[in-house]
Amino acid sequence: MTSTQRQTDFAVPDWVAKQIILAEGHRDEVALYEAYRWLRENNPLGIGYVDGFDPIYLVSKHADIMEIERQPQIFTNGGGDNPGSENPILTNIAGDEFTKSLTGGSLRILETLPYLDPPEHTQVRNIAADWFRPRNLEQWETRIRALAREAVDRLLQTDGELDFVQGFTKFYPLHVIMSLFGLPEADEPRMMSLSQDLFGTADPDAIREDIEPLSPAAAAQQWAAAVQDFYGYFDGLLQDRRANPRDDLATIIATARTEAGELYPPETAYGYFVAVATAGHDTTSATLATGIQALAENPALLQRIRSNLSLIPDWVNETLRWSSPVKHFMRTALEPYQLRGRSINVGDRLMLLYQSANRDADVFDDPDVFNIDRHPNKHIAFGYGPHLCIGMALAKQELRIMAEELLPKVESIELTGPAKVVQTTFVGGLKNLPVKITFAE
Repeated sequence: MTSTQRQTDFAVPDWVAKQIILAEGHRDEVALYEAYRWLRENNPLGIGYVDGFDPIYLVSKHADIMEIERQPQIFTNGGGDNPGSENPILTNIAGDEFTKSLTGGSLRILETLPYLDPPEHTQVRNIAADWFRPRNLEQWETRIRALAREAVDRLLQTDGELDFVQGFTKFYPLHVIMSLFGLPEADEPRMMSLSQDLFGTADPDAIREDIEPLSPAAAAQQWAAAVQDFYGYFDGLLQDRRANPRDDLATIIATARTEAGELYPPETAYGYFVAVATAGHDTTSATLATGIQALAENPALLQRIRSNLSLIPDWVNETLRWSSPVKHFMRTALEPYQLRGRSINVGDRLMLLYQSANRDADVFDDPDVFNIDRHPNKHIAFGYGPHLCIGMALAKQELRIMAEELLPKVESIELTGPAKVVQTTFVGGLKNLPVKITFAE
C-alpha cells in the first residue's frame, strides 16, 4: 500500500490527532478521553498526522498494546541492532534533531531501561530486579509506614484546607525514594526541582528559565538539560557508594557489574538513579492524588473503605487504572507486521496509549466508572511484557500503606476548586487538587 493510500484509509481526524499528540491537548482530560474513545470505536489503529511530527500509529486498544509489548524483537524501544536510532518517548522532529546534535546522532540521551532492547535491557534490568521483588520489599514496610505516618501527622496539624498535590502527595513518595537511596532529606528540594524539570518539559508552568518555551525543540532542550543536572547530582552518590558500600538500593546500582565482571559505566548507574527517582516519585504522587479525587467525588466509597480497610488494595488497582500516569511509550517496527488487519511497515512508529487501553470496554465493564469491585482488574498502567515497570510492587506498597494510614483519620473530603493536570503527553497527572479535609475525631 502506498503512503498516499495509507494516509487516506488510516488517517484520524485532525482534532483527534492533535488532542493526543500535542501536549496542550492533555490539559483538557474530558476532550482527551473523548479522543481516545473515538479512536477505540472508529479507528483503533489510526494514523495521526500533526505538523512537526512523524506520522504515528495511535494504538488505542488493550489487546493491541499487549500484542506489541510482548514482541520487543519486532517492535523496538531504542532501535534494535542500531541502538539510539529510535526514541521511546514522543518528541517532535525538531526535538529529535536537537537531541542528535548533542549526542553525535543518537536519540539515546539517557542510559535507562525505556531506551533499551533485549538482551541489553534484560541485563540492565537484572541489576536491581531482585531488590524490587515483593519479598525483598517486605523489609522496607516498617520504614515506608513510618514515613507515611509522619506525612499524615503533619497533615493533621493543618486545618485540612490545602492543595492536596502541592501540599501533600508530592512529598510522601519523594521521602520514600530518598530513604531507599539513603540520600539526605536536605537534598529533597533539589530532587523535587529536577524531577519537575524532567517531566514538565511541555508544561508552561514547569519550563526552565534557560529554555525558550515557544521554540520547536523546547521540550527536548529541557529534557536534555534536566538529564545533565541529574547526572551531576548523582555522580556524588555513585562515587560514594563505590567507595563506601551500604545496605541500600543505591549501592546495588552503583556496584553492579557486567557479565564480564566489570563495573557498569557511570551513565548506566545515573540512568537507573534517574528512572527510580523520577518515575518512582511522579507516578506515585499522581496516582495517589487521583485516588483521593475519586474518594472526594464518591463520599459513600470513602466511608465503605474506611469501614473495611481490606478494600484498599482494590482501591489501589482501580486508581492505577483510572489515572494511568505513564500515558504512552513509543515503539518502532523492525519488521513488516499485520496488526488489526493492517500492514505495519518497517520504520513505522506506534504510540501505545495506556490511558485509552485502560478504558477499553472490551476489557472493562463500564470503563468510565471508578469501580473498586473489578475482579480481575486487568489494567496495564505498568505496561506489559519485558518492559513491565520494575517498580510496580513498590508503587503498590507505597499507595497501600499511605491509604492505610490516612483514610481512617479522614471523615470527609470536599473538592474546593477545579483540579488541573500537568500539560504533558508522557508522565503526568494532577498538578492541583484543592480540597477541604474533615478529620475524624
